[in-house]
Formats: sequence, C-alpha cells, structure tokens
Amino acid sequence: MRQASGVTARELARREGWHESKCSKIEYGKIRPSETDIRAYCAHTGAEEQLPDLLASLKNLNAAYMEWRRLLATGTKNRQIQSLKLEAETEIIRNWQPQVIPGLLQTADYAAAILRYSIEFYRVPDDVDKGVSARMDRQRILYKGTHRFYFLIAEQALYTTVGGDDVMTGQLDRLHSIIGMPRVTLGIVPLMAEAKAAVENFVMFDNRVVKIEGATAELTIIQPREIAQYGRAFDTLAGQSVTGEAARTLIRKALAVRTKAAE
Repeated sequence: MRQASGVTARELARREGWHESKCSKIEYGKIRPSETDIRAYCAHTGAEEQLPDLLASLKNLNAAYMEWRRLLATGTKNRQIQSLKLEAETEIIRNWQPQVIPGLLQTADYAAAILRYSIEFYRVPDDVDKGVSARMDRQRILYKGTHRFYFLIAEQALYTTVGGDDVMTGQLDRLHSIIGMPRVTLGIVPLMAEAKAAVENFVMFDNRVVKIEGATAELTIIQPREIAQYGRAFDTLAGQSVTGEAARTLIRKALAVRTKAAE
C-alpha cells in the first residue's frame, strides 16, 4: 500500500509521529500492527477502502486457521458446543455441502458414522456418543426462534455412503420429511449441473462469518470482501438447485437405489 502510494517509510513515520524504524518493523512482520497503525497506513496512503478488510484480518488473526488436531483435542463434543453458540447468535444460516448431509439435518446414526470417521482420521479422543448427543441438541434450533435456514447439497451427497445402506435409508427419509418445514429451505444441485461455482463446503452465518472445513483445518472468514464472494457463490448454486417436489423426486430416486442395494 505504501509503495503503491509513492509515500516513503520515512515520510509516513514523520506524518504519524513514529520512530522511522516502525514502518520497517510493521512491513517485515517484526511487530504486529495495532488498529491505530492500520488506520494510519490507510489514511496516509489513500487506501481507506481497504480499511474494513484489514481490520477484519487483524481481529481474526489468531482464529482464522485452526487445525483439527487442536479443535478436536478433547474429542468431538466441544466442537459441537462451539457450533451451537454460533448458530444461536445467527438469524440466517446458509450451508453448502457437496458431498455429505449438513450436520443440522443428520440423523443420529448418520452423525455417529460421520463423527466416527473424524475420530479415526484425526486420531483424537473417542467421545462419539457425547458428540452425537451434542449434535442432536444443536438441531433443536430448527424448531424454535426466528432463525432461517437455507441448506444446499449436491445430488452426490444423496449417494455418498455414510454408515451403510440402513443408515443412508434413514437419512434420506429424514431429508424427505424436512422439505416443507417452516423457515427451512432445502435445495439440491443436480448431478449434471454446470460448474458455475465449484467451491468447497462452507457455512455462512448472516453476513459476518463464513466457516470452511478443510482437510487439515477449519478456516474462519470475516473479511467483508471475501464474505460477499461466498454469498455470490451460494446464490449461484441456489439458482441451479431444485426445491420442493423436484427435490423430493431426487431424494426418492436415491432412496430407491439404496433400498434395492439393501435388499
């Protein structure tokens, strides 16, 4: 920002009343800038439009990238409790899942299988029963308050096997019954849909936080510019999805395949 503006480090420091070495220390990462420092940089380099994103980055510096081995260090229960708190504080939740069913829509058996996979993959303490119980507690939010939920899943998620045929049959029945619930919208992006927004799974909490579950870590996005981009991705996927009876048709199709396999 400073170089693009043509302002020298010495001049910026003089304007702000800093020791002339401070700019170098900030720019080379030797010291962490304060909110006041960032405001000064934006003001003296004519980059005020970058201030909201930079302040958001500063605020989220320590929590932006959390490895699963840390998040799940004591097992899966505490992670569910953290999600419950964030969901309770959110008016509108938008969730995109390309491979599996979202946690708030999972049956207990499906949730148990998913959490078991996580415990085995990340080699964390086995508290699957407590984790499932906490995840089921989270689902009460679907039936109370004024929260609104927009779930988008890829059609592939109807076929990805979690826990076996019996578990999948129960999960698909659950999805079928969810359609039409007050304040809950379920959209399914058909298998052959064009890849207009080929993005990873993410959850948007109002327009203030986006959570992304990567293979090694959970990412927390709070920069307004990035949140807006995920909002556009969600809108694009929603425009490709089917809802209502058309979604039920896709679920029944997957259910028929699963029932036949179970037989």
